Amino acid sequence: MKEKAVSAEASALERLEAHYAQAPDEQPSTLELARFATAMQELKDAREAFDALVTKRSAPSP
Repeated sequence: MKEKAVSAEASALERLEAHYAQAPDEQPSTLELARFATAMQELKDAREAFDALVTKRSAPSP
């Protein structure tokens, strides 16, 4: 399942790169960078929460 989280992050990065490939001289605004950083953090947090849930469910009960 971790591959899907990585692929979501890679997909977000690809979209960002594609957006700026159209205008390579144009730098992203501070707001765009902040939104991107927030989205990446949310993906990371969601992946960590999912991994913790899966680990908890797959651990044998004492």
